[in-house]
Formats: sequence, C-alpha cells, structure tokens
Amino acid sequence: MENKKMTALLFTFTFTLGTILAGCGGSGKPASEVGETGPTPKTSDTVQTAERIKIEIMTDGAGSKLPEGENDRIKMKLDEKLNTDLRLTLFGGDPANQLNLRMAGGDYPDLINITRLQMQEYAKKGLLLDLTPYMDKLTQVREFIGEDSLIKGTVDGKIYALPKRASIPFFNIWIRKDWLDNLKLEVPTTLEEFYNVAKAFTEQDPDGNGKKDTYGLTGVRLGTFDPIFSAFGMGTLDTFYMKNGTLTNFFMDPDMKEALKFINEMINAGVVDPDILANTGTQHEKNAFQGKAGMIWNGFPRMTLAANVEESKAVNPDAEWVQVPALKGPGGQYAGHWDTGVAPGLHVIPKAIEKDPAKLERLFDLLNYVASPEGNSLVAHGEEGRHWNRENGKIVRTELRAKEVVFMYQLLGRNEMEYLESGYPKEAIEFSANTPRVEIFNGYLDIPDGYNPADAYRFMEEEKAKFIYGKRPISEYDDFLEKLLTTFKYQLMLDSAEKQLKELEIIKN
Repeated sequence: MENKKMTALLFTFTFTLGTILAGCGGSGKPASEVGETGPTPKTSDTVQTAERIKIEIMTDGAGSKLPEGENDRIKMKLDEKLNTDLRLTLFGGDPANQLNLRMAGGDYPDLINITRLQMQEYAKKGLLLDLTPYMDKLTQVREFIGEDSLIKGTVDGKIYALPKRASIPFFNIWIRKDWLDNLKLEVPTTLEEFYNVAKAFTEQDPDGNGKKDTYGLTGVRLGTFDPIFSAFGMGTLDTFYMKNGTLTNFFMDPDMKEALKFINEMINAGVVDPDILANTGTQHEKNAFQGKAGMIWNGFPRMTLAANVEESKAVNPDAEWVQVPALKGPGGQYAGHWDTGVAPGLHVIPKAIEKDPAKLERLFDLLNYVASPEGNSLVAHGEEGRHWNRENGKIVRTELRAKEVVFMYQLLGRNEMEYLESGYPKEAIEFSANTPRVEIFNGYLDIPDGYNPADAYRFMEEEKAKFIYGKRPISEYDDFLEKLLTTFKYQLMLDSAEKQLKELEIIKN
C-alpha cells in the first residue's frame, strides 16, 4: 500500500529531475557533465582527494557522553574514509528550545535529529531542505531504510527527513520470579491475575524481611499503565488505532471508563508505587532493583544491563527478573502499543546548506556510507578485531566497545536483530519482538492548522491523572471530553487524522 504511493511519488520526482538538475544539481558541475540521470555518485577515491569538510550533527545523546579524543574511534574512521571533520553536538536541557534558538538565529547544524512535529513546523517555515529532488543521490540510503519508510519523513508530499530503519518493541512487564516463588504464585497472564499478584507483592512480605515496605508495580509517570490500557484493547494517551474494524481514538474509546476504574482500584488498593508521577530518568529502576517493587514496565536493554543486574543482585543475590506475557483482558491480549508510522529517529538538512554544494555532497556521501554494509557495520559495532570479533557466526563485543562506540553515529539505524543479539540475551529480544501490541498510527500524522498539541496534551495528561487518582470522578468524563473537543480544538485533530489516514490508505473505510 505505502510502496504503491511512494513509487508514484518518486516517479513524479524522477520526471521533473532533469529540469531540476539542468543547472548544477547541487553538484557544482555544468549540465554537460551531469547527464540525464544526475551526477554519478562519488567514489571513496574522489572523496579522499576532495577538500576536508566540517560537518556538525546535532542529535540526542539520551544521557550518554561521547568518547574523548582518540577514543572516539567511529569519528576517526568516518573522517578518514570520507575526508570530513565530524562534530556531534548533543542536545541538553530543553532540546526543543535549544534547536529553536539555533534555527531562529540562522546558526544551522548541518544534519539534525528531529521530531516529526518539529519537522512539520520547520518545513512549513521553509527552513528544511526538500530532499525529494535528491533521491537519486541517496540510492544506498533508500535501499537500507526501505522505500516504504520514506513516507515517515514527508510533509505535504515532499520528503524532508530520512527516517532511521525500523526497530522492534522493547517493553514488557518484568516481574520478580523469586518473589512469585516465595509466595507460591505463577506469572500472571490476565488482568485479574496481575492485580492479585500486585496485591500479594504489597501485602504478603514477598522479600521476607518482616516489613510492609514493597509495592506491586512501578514505572515512569502515566506510561506505567500502558500494559493495562492495552489489555482493554486501547493505545496510550492521544493515539489512534483500529478497534473492531473502526478507527478509534484513545479518549473516545468505549472501554475508557472501565479501564480508568480498574487502574483507580489499583491505586486505592495501594499496590502501585506512590511516586510514579514524580519518577523521572531511572528512578523507577532504582525502586525495582533495590527491592521496593516486584513488577516494572520497562525495556529489556535496561533490565538486562550488567550494571542494573549487579545492583539488583547486590540487594538480593536470588533476585530474578523475567518478562510477563501480554495480559489478557476485555480488549484482547496486548502489551502496550507500537506505532507503525514512527521512525526511531528522523534526520533533516537545513535548506541553507543547499548554498554549499560541496558540503551537501559530502553529507550525502556520509549518509550513503553509513547505510552501506561496511559503514553500517562500523557505526553499529565498531572496528572488527578491536570492538568485536565473530565467534560461531555471532558478533561478540570486546571491553573496548563500551568505551569507544556510541549509538549517536547510527544516523540511519542498523540491522536491528544482529545489533541487539550482540549485546543482549536472545531470549529477551525474541520475547519482546514476538509480544502482541496495539498498533497505533500517530507516526503518520501531521498536526492540523488551528490545533495546539502542546496545550491540549498538557490538559489531557493532567485530567487523565485526576481520573486515575480519584481527584475527579469518572462520572465527569464526558464533561472532560467536551472541553477537550471544543476549548482545546481536539475535534480538528480527530477529523484531520481520519482524513490523513484515508489518503495514505492506512484505513479503508
């Protein structure tokens, strides 16, 4: 479906490409040297003899730090291969404001990791390079991420961002198997069993210390309850999904009130970490690993991280965390949600870079290289023999990898399963990958004019918390909806979402 639309889109672009490239085509060459299909992509030899070019990449480090000096081996290898001087600027503090200040001041990074909302905003302001005419220069990129993925980087039918290659879902409920054994309980498979286990973990002294100092469930803010909403067949805050053959919005879901009642019952029973609304960063993990909670909604990379396992074992050597299957509830059997339209990351190029054809060409060289087998292996795993070795057909990481290889250079993603299996338990990866999720479509959606998502989202989150914690009776839910639809103009989003998804042929009815 998407492939058909993107093929038609790219056909139109190819048809007009001859006219666009009649001048320099971004290559700085006369038309006689360009040819009908555009300039021939540079080889690594021509890159080596070209001028060394500085390229600044602004991206999210997710709390990680770059290796310093000669320890930044990926930068060294990329610079050597492409004759560049790569500079990574990591977002800090308020990323949105940080980028806004740079863009407003005309101090443009050369390549930017951006959200879809930011992409839409900057594209409409004319600040981003329309990559549509340059698709013939990004053949390796297109092959690596897949033609269907390009739609995730479009605004008004034009390609402004290159999406990262698709990932897999990471999250499941994790549970203390040793606590279950102590209380002679089984891993829960239904909502009812989940509630009963949470209650037992809170009231029956599962750690045997003689104190009532444990809780059933912990997590970060309202996302803690995603696996409960999904058991009612629902997505999460502000999402769109199919339910019983009909496009459904989270707030309009007919099962919403029952889901809120169930969660409110858990809160009133005292089985949920009372600090979840204040939990940020890794606080929920500390609560779990220090023996304060027996279940946590978290991803397998964090739960199997050596430092976290050691922390948990230090408190209790017998601590054993295992994944819980999707809980079966009134809406089916799902564990959270998965956005089929979202990319793990989007990278854009400011339009101003178009005035520097040499830099633009080098950016394309960089993107094509990290999408190639050689380049992608480098940014994903590092140098063979230094950062990894292949044993029995599997990549095995060395100690140097943790010091010298960082994910920020994976501009277009990676071969996901190969990458994950080199660092995490295969059984945990497969468990998570095979867990059923409620498929949501928000990644495909642009924000309609007249609707302010920031204000509306703040209102949604605040009122949802009130219903969950009993600060507002569920009998007032319809009043909340009315205000959301009118005062916050959410009806615009509802109408626009249905229109967009029909145009993309995501939904048929």
